[in-house]
Parts: sequence; C-alpha cells; structure tokens
Amino acid sequence: MTLEIDDLRAAGVEIVAGSLTDLAGVTRAKYVPLRRLPSFHSAGMGVSPSWSVFCVDSGIAFTPDIGVVGDLRIRIDPADLQVVEDGVAWAPASLYDQYGEPAPLCTRTLLAHAEQAAASSGLTALIGAELECTMLAPDTQHASTEPWSPYGMRTSLDRSAFLVDLMGAAERAGLVIDQLHTEYGHDQLEVALAPTTPVAAADAVILARIVIGRAAARHGLKISFSPVPFAGEAGNGAHLHLSLADDDGPVLSGGGGPHGMRPAGQSAIAGVLATLPDLLGLYAGSALSAERLKPGNWAGAAQCWGLENREAAVRFIAATPGNPHGANVELKLIDPSANPYLAAAAFLRSALRGIELGMQLPAEVSGDPAQTANLQPLPTDQRTVLKTLQTSAVAAELLTPAVIEGVAAVRHHELVTYGDLPTDEICRALRLAWSC
Repeated sequence: MTLEIDDLRAAGVEIVAGSLTDLAGVTRAKYVPLRRLPSFHSAGMGVSPSWSVFCVDSGIAFTPDIGVVGDLRIRIDPADLQVVEDGVAWAPASLYDQYGEPAPLCTRTLLAHAEQAAASSGLTALIGAELECTMLAPDTQHASTEPWSPYGMRTSLDRSAFLVDLMGAAERAGLVIDQLHTEYGHDQLEVALAPTTPVAAADAVILARIVIGRAAARHGLKISFSPVPFAGEAGNGAHLHLSLADDDGPVLSGGGGPHGMRPAGQSAIAGVLATLPDLLGLYAGSALSAERLKPGNWAGAAQCWGLENREAAVRFIAATPGNPHGANVELKLIDPSANPYLAAAAFLRSALRGIELGMQLPAEVSGDPAQTANLQPLPTDQRTVLKTLQTSAVAAELLTPAVIEGVAAVRHHELVTYGDLPTDEICRALRLAWSC
C-alpha cells in the first residue's frame, strides 16, 4: 500500500474518491486524504443506509427497512483507482455492513453475483455500453443556438477541442472508448465503450460520466445525462450490449438458428424479451423515461427483436466482417436514469433465465414495429411501470425483493413529486440530476 500511495502522490493526487450509484441512478461519493487510502480499502467510510434510497432531488425515500438508524461502509480497491482530475483519484465503491459483509442494496455486488452465476453455468459474459448525453451552456440551456447537423462535421469540429480533451482524459484514466460522435439531438454526444466483463463495464459507465463531465467543464460546458433534457426534443439512451460464450464458442453465432444463433443464444434473447415489462422500472423507470420511450424515437419501445432493428427493444447485431466485436444483442430501452449495475444485472440475469428455462425465441420483427399487426408498444406510464415492478415475482427472483422495494420507493417519490407537473418543468428540474 505504501508504494501505491507514493505512486499516487508522485502523480499529484491529494484526495481519493469512492463512489456509489444509488437506486435512483445518481452517483454519490466520499473523499479522503491520500494518507487514509488504506482505511478506505480495509474498513471503509461510514454512510447512512439512506444512501441507497436518496432520490433525484435529494429527497429520501425511507422504507420499512431503511430509516434514520444504522450505518454502512463504502470500500474501494486501490487497484481500481484512476486519476480523474488534477489532484483527485477515483475508484468505484461497494457497499458493506460493519462486519464486512456485502450490504443487501449493493448493486455492484448484485452484478458481481450475476457475473458469477453466468460463470457457474459455463458462460462468459461481455457487456459494452453506449452513453448518450447533451452538451449544455453554463446556464443549463443548449450549448449552441445555430442549426444542428446530426453526425455533422461542422457540429463535431465546432467542439473538437472538447472532444480531443475528452479522448486524452479517457486514455489517461484507463477508459477504453471505441468511438464518439455528435448525435441526432441538438448538442447531443454519444460515446461507445469497449466490451468487457459485466462489473468492469458498469464501472466504466460511471468513469465515463465523470471523464465526460470534467472534460466538458474545462471547456465551459455542462453535461446532461437526463433521459429527456428538453421537452419535445431527442432523449438520451444508455444502451447495453451483451454477448455470451460457452466452451464451444459464442452462443449468438456459429449455429443454425436465425442469423447464425445457437439454441442457447435464442433462449437468451427470449429471456430478455419475456422480462421486459417486469424490469422496465429498472431500465427506464424515472419521471422522464416515458417521454423518451415512444415509437419513432429509436428508443426500443416495442417488446420485440430484430436484426439491426433500431425500433425494437432488442436489436440483434450479427457476426459479420463489419462487426469486430462479434454477435451481440443491444437492449435499447435503457436510459441514463437507470443504475448501470442494476440494469446490467437485470439484462444478464434475464438472459440466463431464458437459457435455464429453454425459452423459445419469438418471431423476428424485420420492419417498423409500429406497422406490425398485434404488436403494441410497451406500457411506459410511470405509475403502471412501478406497479408492475412491485408485483413482479420474476423481478424479485432475479434482483431480490429488497432491491425492488428500494427502486420502487425512490421512483414513487418521483411520481408523487413530479407526476402532475408539465414535462418542461420536470426537464428543467432534473436536467443535471444524473450528471457526474
């Protein structure tokens, strides 16, 4: 540990941050002086159990099991530390009780258990993430007022100093960005991260939000990870890509099924599709999620799958020469209000459940789901989504009753606080809620 502290001090580090992402999808941190790094690792720093049920607006959604009494510890692994700002090193934290046991609402541990469950089934899982966000002016309005050109050279080169700084900061922080570009929405940016193991993938999402936000600040910008920063405009997604392999190779390619899927791959997709209504409150359950999750928004509002179908909830990407990462499935309906550890755990667990039960893959939807007979969009009203989540035996089975109770509590707070407000007011209130 002494050598690690000496190395960090030589790099100019003075304080160390450890962060948790709560059930409302907000990332919160504690800091210690560098000399206390050994304690942050071994004993951890004390936090109230209410950290798990903090809400997007700083409210606290107490539950029958979480009140004003008690204490937990957040602990980091020094091996995970990355320098994210001059003088500041960061690492993802896990939540423990005072006796060193993982806390029931530690979503990072929950994802680690899902990763272990895959390994116990003889499967290796890789997850890649795409982050969409919106660049803002210091007053949180649009960063630019001139006409926007999606994916345009002008719109990207106008921000080239920021993009260059962002890429350099990512490299220094050990964050592997595969690509970035300006997106369809006004002042929108998308960053695609390289696939890695599930816990590392969720850690990378948080690191990416930090790196993007700090680079933007150096260029006089703020960053919104709201599902819908501005009423009536394009929303931000937080898509996750999943691939699975066993001893015989990838399960989504090399077989005789649709687009080369093997039977296990077909069942994995079937499992993801079958649980979408139950788990939508985890993937896109915020007060703003329904504003994004609509047909025509390329947000995956339909409970179906299709090859390269960007309107389907599950987009299949086949193994082709143009796909260097191999066959995978993209869950498009996830938005940035979701806790990435929880979203990844739900995604992986539902795929494993499909394989375990030998589920049959539904027929592919090859066109616009809105034009497909008898295929209705997922019900996205927040009240309906939360009721389904709370009463779902499958959600409780996959992610524990305690987690479902906590998520329902923080989202119910949003429903009560914002449910009757005009959308533009909710957008203004929550524009920076999920920013790092």
